[in-house]
Amino acid sequence: MTKADLINIISEKAGITRVKAETVVNTVFDSMVEALLRNDRIEIRGFGSFVNREYEAYRGRNPRTGEVIHVDQKRLPFFKVGKELKEDINNGTTS
Repeated sequence: MTKADLINIISEKAGITRVKAETVVNTVFDSMVEALLRNDRIEIRGFGSFVNREYEAYRGRNPRTGEVIHVDQKRLPFFKVGKELKEDINNGTTS
């Protein structure tokens, strides 16, 4: 599913215009990005949670040249699937 597919589904199910559905989707995604930038945890009950994981700097190796390179520390968003979603997927049902 793409972002455009999601917008179309919301537009159809909610009975709103595609422009309004796009605004809703963009607002939700922008809010999630802002929360992760503040290092907040995002928890959507029945779906899952997003958290930032911190990785320390390390020395890596360029696989093509074998050259040793320095990799800076970084934060990456991590998604953990919720129990209900996991069960729905395994049972082939929707909530």
